[in-house]
Amino acid sequence: MRKRSRTAALTIVGAAAFSLSGCREESVDAQAFPDLQSCLDAAGAGSLFSAEDCRAGFDEAVALNAETAPRYDSLAVCEEQYGAGNCGTEAQANPGGSGSIFMPLLAGYLIGNMLGGGRGVAAQPLHRTADGRFTNPAGNASYANNTGKAKLGSSAFTRAPTTLGKPPMTKATAMSRSGFGKSGTRASGGFGG
Repeated sequence: MRKRSRTAALTIVGAAAFSLSGCREESVDAQAFPDLQSCLDAAGAGSLFSAEDCRAGFDEAVALNAETAPRYDSLAVCEEQYGAGNCGTEAQANPGGSGSIFMPLLAGYLIGNMLGGGRGVAAQPLHRTADGRFTNPAGNASYANNTGKAKLGSSAFTRAPTTLGKPPMTKATAMSRSGFGKSGTRASGGFGG
């Protein structure tokens, strides 16, 4: 009887360990670039990404930026969040967009090797913040710079909710939402060379 209980206990412990390991977020090889040309210059031998990956990632980041970047009703409100010179009109990022809605300009992009998830390469646009750091459209990640390699959780590539066609944030809504549509919790990270 004792032997059976011991086997059952080991089975339960083994199953628990397996289920806990399944809860861990997948780690992704990622790299940040200030622009497409920087990625193309780094592509090839010793790089995480090919020139095709660079182009596909950049195109995805531009499209995501036009669709998910925070939108503001004035340049002043946008620049409070992102700093002077880091915002432009929606029309600059999205042909056919409004000239009276403002959003952060693309200040780089992050690409990740999602092969473990079967997706290939995924990308996220990066915006410069007022404090000189870089963030994604959701505002839930903050990086020291927009260049370098890092291992990131796959959630770094989770698509932010669309802001396209939604009312732009006013000064009051930007303040109440920490500027990003969420309560300012951010994961911090950095990229090394």
